[in-house]
Amino acid sequence: MAPPGTIIPKPRAQGDFRVKGDGIRRGQRARIYTIPNHKIPAKPHEKGIGFAELEQAYAEFRQSGRLTTEWFKLHLSACYNEGSCNFTTVGGLFILLGEAEYERPGVYWLKTKIGHG
Repeated sequence: MAPPGTIIPKPRAQGDFRVKGDGIRRGQRARIYTIPNHKIPAKPHEKGIGFAELEQAYAEFRQSGRLTTEWFKLHLSACYNEGSCNFTTVGGLFILLGEAEYERPGVYWLKTKIGHG
């Protein structure tokens, strides 16, 4: 996955979201990323997505050819409830893998399936 410092593509982000590295989130191994802190820009906030959650989202993405907010809320509710930006971060990580494209709010498509759904 993307190395530390990599900017995560976001459709409407105000500031850079960056991969920080590996860590722990909600008691699980996770990919940690930073988000802008608009009050203290030198001290960005940290968020994370568990590797098991990333794997589950990736399996859905590959199987169905898309990743939607609706699916994410239903199947990864703890991750989504921590912040809706976790959904666009997962989509952005899939873009960095070269496999996804942002379609519209709430939908990322598998590149090979764009226009087929």
